[in-house]
Amino acid sequence: MQRTDAKDNVESSIESKNIAFFSTQPYDKAPFLQQVAVAGLDNEWDIQFHSYSLTPSTAHLCKNTEAVVVFVNDQVDAECIAILHKHGVKHIALRCAGFNNVDVKAALSKGISVSRVPAYSPQSVAEHTLALILTLNRKTHKAYNRVREGNFSLNGLMGFTLHGKTIGIIGTGSIGKAVISILTGFGCNILCYDIIEDKTIVNAGAHYVSLDTLLTESHIISLHCPLNERTFHIIDSNAINRMPDDVMIINTSRGALVDSKAIIKGLKSKKIGFLGLDVYEQESELFFSDHSGDVIQDDDFQRLTTFPNVVITGHQGFFTEEALREIASTTVSNIQHYRSTKTGQNNNIVLPDS
Repeated sequence: MQRTDAKDNVESSIESKNIAFFSTQPYDKAPFLQQVAVAGLDNEWDIQFHSYSLTPSTAHLCKNTEAVVVFVNDQVDAECIAILHKHGVKHIALRCAGFNNVDVKAALSKGISVSRVPAYSPQSVAEHTLALILTLNRKTHKAYNRVREGNFSLNGLMGFTLHGKTIGIIGTGSIGKAVISILTGFGCNILCYDIIEDKTIVNAGAHYVSLDTLLTESHIISLHCPLNERTFHIIDSNAINRMPDDVMIINTSRGALVDSKAIIKGLKSKKIGFLGLDVYEQESELFFSDHSGDVIQDDDFQRLTTFPNVVITGHQGFFTEEALREIASTTVSNIQHYRSTKTGQNNNIVLPDS
């Protein structure tokens, strides 16, 4: 198996490769190569890793490539898919759960199957959600900096007790369910909203309610639903206006679940008392790269960073050793299944209405 490091010059050809990874970082390679070796596919698979994203501009490099492996911010739209089809691509493997960045209908119309990793260490994202909640509440990030400067004053560091608070969970899939399990241990009252109710969650003491009830009664609202037409900007100005004053909003799911401009207005009016983001609506231009030497042009993002009650992390909720291993294992299995059946029809196949 040829293992070629990515180069910034996207003009390099990948004609001789049959599997191409896009948007890869150094930490991505080892888990995938390990899983390929475990599966005994070293001599069968010819892989190349690219640091740049898959877009219509880079898709033309996929000549004679059988499968592409993409991540959350790759732009796999109809235009990109048409180019992939022209060059013989037969499978798109997402190494993530969300597939809002892939035009699944366009892919299937071209005979290109799409697979994803529907669940990978949901506890990883759930624990990061709790890290954001606790950091915002107990202001540990501020306390850390104060102590390093010899400032031991407690002024401005007042928090609140999570025990007994009402937490609203929007989306009760595997991650939402893991968050509920952790918060139940804190003694919180859990309200849930989802189009599909999970009886095991109800049996554990949580309560399914309408979205309006969740918005009006929750001290903390945490988002764990997929991004689609129904959930796009589910947190907008109208939703924020229905929330209690000083509400905490946490988003570790998809950036476009939240209307950034509405959030900024809510922070300025002090309706929103705390905001924790691990995702951002325009993150594809920022996240997973070092921009410390750049002038960031996104005014909304820059404005969000100025609020003292906002904590933003760069889409790292999934970033644990366990999660990376699970992502690699499932993705390799998905590609292996596609290559053996030429259909991609396993439990992780993505259909337009998934």
